[in-house]
Amino acid sequence: MNTSTPVAVITGASRGIGAALVPVYRALGYGVVAVARTIADSTDPDVLTVGADIGAPGAGDRIVAAALHRFGRIDTVVNNAGIFVAKPFTEYTDADYDAVLGVNVRGFFELTRAAMPTLLHGGRGHVVTISTTLVEHANSVLPSVLASLSKGGVTAATRSLAIEYAGRGVRANAVALGVIDTPMHAPETHEALAALHPVGRLGEISDVVDAVRYLETAPFVTGEILHVDGGQSAGH
Repeated sequence: MNTSTPVAVITGASRGIGAALVPVYRALGYGVVAVARTIADSTDPDVLTVGADIGAPGAGDRIVAAALHRFGRIDTVVNNAGIFVAKPFTEYTDADYDAVLGVNVRGFFELTRAAMPTLLHGGRGHVVTISTTLVEHANSVLPSVLASLSKGGVTAATRSLAIEYAGRGVRANAVALGVIDTPMHAPETHEALAALHPVGRLGEISDVVDAVRYLETAPFVTGEILHVDGGQSAGH
């Protein structure tokens, strides 16, 4: 791959939404740096896999260094990795807090901060972050303060980044999700979770992929929080 080919870094890329985004970016003509705590090597020479805990100090610098060593550039960062723990507020433990905030907030901060100089250098950078509609529309049947605390922070940060860098060629957007059918949710919970959405079904990974693809190919869109939530954000 020559250095004129755009490159996307995708976290949480070993399964679910992240794994589905890898071939999407390849189809768009991107090289991909696929990041997860544990991830197998790829047979595609234009996909670099990096094993990393994105919540660990220094992880962002290490991922960016690996990307630049292999491809020479970074054009997009997809902050997809996340942890969701639903519990009554007083049942959350310090370990829950450290785990959720470590990945959802520290991970976002680590990688986005490390990648920003390279995104600016290219003059057409993009940061896409996966968030949740629970940030704006809490649900009494799904207590999830840590999700709101962490994803609310990165949603607000997305808007802030969009404005800070709007005149310098870097866009920032987020996709706010309802409940998506991923390995995170056991099959026996699907019926109850589907009922949380006005459309009466779980979201599919393809719904999320389509939203990220749109944002990637929409150069006039920045600061957008795109809801992919089966109508949750409109009401219930």
